[in-house]
Amino acid sequence: MAQHFVVTLARQFGSMGRPIARTVSKNLGIEYYDRDLVEIAAQRLDLPISTISDAEDGVSPVLFGMSQPLGSGDAATRAAVFETQRQLILDLADRESCIIVGRCADHILAGSPNVMRVFIYAPLEARIANCVELLNLTEAAAKRMITAVDKSREAYHRRYAGYSMSDKDHMHLMLDSSLFGIDGSADALTYLIKERFN
Repeated sequence: MAQHFVVTLARQFGSMGRPIARTVSKNLGIEYYDRDLVEIAAQRLDLPISTISDAEDGVSPVLFGMSQPLGSGDAATRAAVFETQRQLILDLADRESCIIVGRCADHILAGSPNVMRVFIYAPLEARIANCVELLNLTEAAAKRMITAVDKSREAYHRRYAGYSMSDKDHMHLMLDSSLFGIDGSADALTYLIKERFN
């Protein structure tokens, strides 16, 4: 395999992109980075974690983090967090092989040769079922979260990358996770990543 390679993974809410990425990282024996990048950025900026990821209005911290990629701070704070995590992503790409979920990593690393950009999606019905079965949401809550998180992620990606996170012209691979489930999707990605960087 290439000395260092990075897989960036953007995903629709409920498509199980996060557990797929975690499984692929275990399969390949490489690190996995997600919300921890925001937490590291907050530490570097000497901001309390609550500024970045505290829950609001009864939304759980996990779900709030999904719907607020840079937290609930003001625009200057969000911009500072993004710039800090952008540098973190660049540093990681120089240092080690890893999988980076979200955070516009596909855009940040667009010019890097050893990068594979992946988008995970699934039909709405499958995403609702995943939210009900795996996240213990009601069907109504699942629909609300899917709408809210997808909207927030899309706005975030358009703001910082300048294009849709599902734009096929900026992705190497787009995978419907409902075809294979978490483990099957992870196995398929593991195989393709090995082929790409062998």
